[in-house]
Amino acid sequence: MIAALNLEGTWKLQLDEQKVERGLNFSDVITLPNTTSHAGKGKKNENVLIGALTDEYLFEGYAWFSREIEIPEHLVDKRCFLHLERTRVTTVWIDGVELGTQNSLNTPHRYEIQAGLTAGTHTITIRVDNTDYPTKGGHLTSEDTQTNWNGITGKLELQFFERVFLDNIQVYPVLATRSFEIKALLVGELQGLKIVVSAVAVSADPVFTTEEQIFTPAMQEIQLRYKIGEDAMLWSDDEPNLYKLHIHLQDQNGNILDSNQVWTGLREFRAAGDKFTINGHKTFLRGKHDGLIFPLTGYAPTDVDEWIRILAISKSYGINHYRFHTCCPPEAAFIAADLLGIYMEPELPFWGTITDESYDGHNQAEQDYLISEGFAMLKAFGNHPSFVMMSMGNELWGSKDKLNSILKEYKAYDHRHLYTEGSNNFQFVPDILEESEFFCGVRFSKDRLFRGSYAMCDAPLGHVQTDLPNTLKDYDSNIVPVQASDADSSAQTPEKEIQIQYGTGSKTVQAEAGSDQLVSHVPIISHEIGQYATFPNFQEIHKYTGSLKAKNFEVFQERLEAKGLGHLAEDYFRASGKLAVQCYKEELEAAFRSQQLAGFQLLDLQDFSGQGTALVGVLDAFMDSKGMITPEEWRTFCSDAVLLARFPKYNYQAGELFEARLELSYFRRQALDGYQLKWVLQSEQIEGGILMGGEVNLPAFHGENVVSITDLRIPIPEVSDMTQVQMRLSIPGTDIHKSYDLWIYPSQQEVDLSSLNLFTELSEQALALLEQGEDILLFPNPKQIQHAVQGFYSTDFWSYPMFRSISEHMKREVPVGTMGLLIQKDHPVFEHFVTEEYSTYPWWSIVSASSSIILDELKKDLQPIVQTIDNFERNHKLGLLMECQVRNGRVLMGAMNLDSLMATLEGRQLLYSFHRYVQSAAYQPAIRLEVEELRQLLN
Repeated sequence: MIAALNLEGTWKLQLDEQKVERGLNFSDVITLPNTTSHAGKGKKNENVLIGALTDEYLFEGYAWFSREIEIPEHLVDKRCFLHLERTRVTTVWIDGVELGTQNSLNTPHRYEIQAGLTAGTHTITIRVDNTDYPTKGGHLTSEDTQTNWNGITGKLELQFFERVFLDNIQVYPVLATRSFEIKALLVGELQGLKIVVSAVAVSADPVFTTEEQIFTPAMQEIQLRYKIGEDAMLWSDDEPNLYKLHIHLQDQNGNILDSNQVWTGLREFRAAGDKFTINGHKTFLRGKHDGLIFPLTGYAPTDVDEWIRILAISKSYGINHYRFHTCCPPEAAFIAADLLGIYMEPELPFWGTITDESYDGHNQAEQDYLISEGFAMLKAFGNHPSFVMMSMGNELWGSKDKLNSILKEYKAYDHRHLYTEGSNNFQFVPDILEESEFFCGVRFSKDRLFRGSYAMCDAPLGHVQTDLPNTLKDYDSNIVPVQASDADSSAQTPEKEIQIQYGTGSKTVQAEAGSDQLVSHVPIISHEIGQYATFPNFQEIHKYTGSLKAKNFEVFQERLEAKGLGHLAEDYFRASGKLAVQCYKEELEAAFRSQQLAGFQLLDLQDFSGQGTALVGVLDAFMDSKGMITPEEWRTFCSDAVLLARFPKYNYQAGELFEARLELSYFRRQALDGYQLKWVLQSEQIEGGILMGGEVNLPAFHGENVVSITDLRIPIPEVSDMTQVQMRLSIPGTDIHKSYDLWIYPSQQEVDLSSLNLFTELSEQALALLEQGEDILLFPNPKQIQHAVQGFYSTDFWSYPMFRSISEHMKREVPVGTMGLLIQKDHPVFEHFVTEEYSTYPWWSIVSASSSIILDELKKDLQPIVQTIDNFERNHKLGLLMECQVRNGRVLMGAMNLDSLMATLEGRQLLYSFHRYVQSAAYQPAIRLEVEELRQLLN
């Protein structure tokens, strides 16, 4: 290119919702680049979306843009291209002459004006259509993510070339020779030309330029080798050394005919056994999902600085990998990832069934479009060293042969990247296709799971949702089973129709039989892990100052206030968030303990604005912290170096033996020879703080990535009361550290409830005692309380409204839908039971054997001592532990299973604290209930 004419600025605008193409009068103007919605054009949208953000100026149809331009004399008769970086389906006219239509949703539209342009005034008219796409477009066009916007974003310009220039420049790093292989197409005559190549090491300090090398082209298809030299810097996530190649085409007199700059890096990203390697060194992908959610604009930014801000936030939380769900970001995202060191995986915009001619409803045009989109993405962004992987789509079904053939075409076209058949393809009956170079999924059969949480409609649930909290879990035996099991054999069924969750709904698919014992020969990434929901933060509403409005948040707030619970919103938000962080820590550590796993993809570090409103992030949709955890603390369990302690439980009796294996997940290049591991058991409740500690030399290890350091076997110290302690691990001289909370219970403490009036039902005897001024403890069997919600420790999965609807449609069990506990932690009932205001592991067995009573119909303002947080759709007022006055006595009550409480340390400790409380002067319930009101709660 020799010149560019910037077309940013004021354009005439006409919106044509009916697509009638008549009477263009351009009655409005707009500043481009922009979208019609972000510019506030058209009719205001009066609809309110509950399951996603509301686009205040949603427009679907034809948007016509037109402006006049002036072409100077020196650009007359040059080859000319109109460049539209990011748009929808476009049709272009120059001076009334149609140039054609283009429809890429991921890559720039580039129109050649073959005859060039004469000097003077010309009119450019562009019609953008955001309807009737060749494919649905996945997250590129969804109201759940960046919306179905209409407009043109990013670079908008006329690009001018001489009659000879280089087109489609592709750069291939060759690590072995520390060089770049450069391929291009030379357009125009060959005679008397030379190609001059140099490179700027933009990541070096100071920045320097390598020596120019000159090549003489012998044919139109250019292929040359530019050698950097032995001191060349390599690109990786921890050392993102970047080169900017300058490639000039000169005539025999040295005049520049064409000038190009290409961002690139020397790197080799490969699949090696069960791991990925970068430049021969094993790496572990600490990934996150991204659906292009940008709530201020409704579309993805195209400036590098904004993407640097976004990706740097993720990197501060230990993220080194991005998977773009059914979309590809603009080039600015790849440049930012190049600079910061992020492994990028764009995905074809498809979420459905890949068919061939034998399928009913086969759509060849759609399939051709999707395949062409993949080639366009490789061509447009393939030079970026951060672009290391590509997926065929999300949760695909259909023809495996067709998928294989597409993969084979891409691999033959561009070997710089690794390719996979899709993300979580074939769900319950997965398969690893011959051409797939890595596998991304959630299970290898119904029971061979390798993530920690699942939707109820995809049951069985995961270990974070169902298992006694521990740190032993890894996925190795599920990834590579020791031997075939009956469960696995039955899980893989002959070909039949099955019903699956599909997007925000469900569909029936034809499921081919898979292998009874599918074992991967390629690296495995766990797909969309986490999805631990938090309650909405209504303080976030004021941040939606663009065209997208959080009308859903406003509705959720109104619903909560209508239930009389609005004053608890901030407490719900804070407490549910703390529980979500616990769940994420447990799941991420299981991934790092798994030697057979190559990485994970979180869903998500940030909130997801759609699909029912899935507030699953520790960051909000703006990538701002929600105050749940600092990046530094998050990196203690999400980094290239993670200390791990394996132990079976969190609650211990004094004198009991604490046994833990201390391990290190380590993917750094730096050797740790000569370093030590330090461990300390400490508590703020004990004078002096330190209970015990020690140090151990790190073993020598070379090549292993999960290293066993030592086995701890220490007696739990005596305590006089329930005590919370921290197991702190660190490697002095590094930034590697970790802490675990443990709870210790006195060894000699007896729980004798015989002196109390203890009832499991509101019997006549209980009422008589209350009439006499006696107090009772009322703990009905949770299974006998009809008007209640069963106990479930983990916070809700993804979004209750979405999965409640899906489960009902599939006629499967509906999720419990609760989001942890809100506890009056300073209430005197807990004088002998250590608790926070949110769920902690001493509550796990208590909650799991309980139900929370629905208090919605109770007219009195009974505030539970322990309240279960309900989701924002139901907003039940749920009581786990309550107290009240009845007749002349007092009642402490909750739907808790007494036998289960007596069977655990933490349950007995809670009962002991109850005992001490009801015999103390502090026992003063504030609310009085009538007998009939109490009966209604229990029946």
